[in-house]
Amino acid sequence: MNARALGLLALAQLAIGAAAIFARFALTAAGPLSVSALRMGIAAVPVVAAAALSRRYARIDRPTEWRLQLAGLALAVHFATWIASLQHASVAVSTLLVCSTPLFTEGWTLLRTRRSRPLVLASLALALAGVAIVAGAPSRHETPLGIGLALCGAAAMAAYLHLVQASDLRYTTLAVIGRTYPIAAMILTAAAFLTHDGFPAFGSGPAWSGILALALISQLFGHTAINAAVRLLSATFVALTTLLEPLIAAVAAAFVFGEQPAPFTAAGATLILIAIGLAIRAEF
Repeated sequence: MNARALGLLALAQLAIGAAAIFARFALTAAGPLSVSALRMGIAAVPVVAAAALSRRYARIDRPTEWRLQLAGLALAVHFATWIASLQHASVAVSTLLVCSTPLFTEGWTLLRTRRSRPLVLASLALALAGVAIVAGAPSRHETPLGIGLALCGAAAMAAYLHLVQASDLRYTTLAVIGRTYPIAAMILTAAAFLTHDGFPAFGSGPAWSGILALALISQLFGHTAINAAVRLLSATFVALTTLLEPLIAAVAAAFVFGEQPAPFTAAGATLILIAIGLAIRAEF
């Protein structure tokens, strides 16, 4: 089962790593909150329908119901704060800080278990160094608000992973996302309306193509696969593999938009891959 989870996780990171490309098209005619709301709303429709038809809304465990409601809130906070941080900090710094999720997951594990895992800590240090190299040097126009929002996004995703992992195992992946996705969608939609964030016009083909790709590929497949994987693997390990996303986005941007990766991208990628190798060894 763990080998199967690893394969699923690898495909999920490819789908999520491409989200930056899809978002580039989506943001041509829409605001960041509306893009996030539409992404979650569209992805939630088939999930809710499938969960209802398969009777996955049965209340099996009251504490898990509360955890999953909080997880939906954490997911909404993750998207809202991270995307908002891009308006107050450079892409490089925002990406680097939001990729600090494994630090939050492992920090919570240390507080909860009172046990350190040297191999995991070493992999975290290597991976974050690799991400810093891939992201490149930050600009001088960062703001405390941008840095705080990006860190909030990382912490929110860590909270989401731990809440999902702690849910009762009788709740299937469909039962989990059937609760968290619509909650996140409703919160983001309300936020978009309250802030008057612009929704795309129906005739905007590139924007809607990007939004649909975000919803169906990055969210419905990518994040759903992560939800499945975190039931079988540790939250820190799953979070650590998300450090592949900046690398995948950089390679995809080079092919789609002709953006040349930084000179040290290969060195950063090597560190990330070594770090994930160490994490796999620690996991098994």
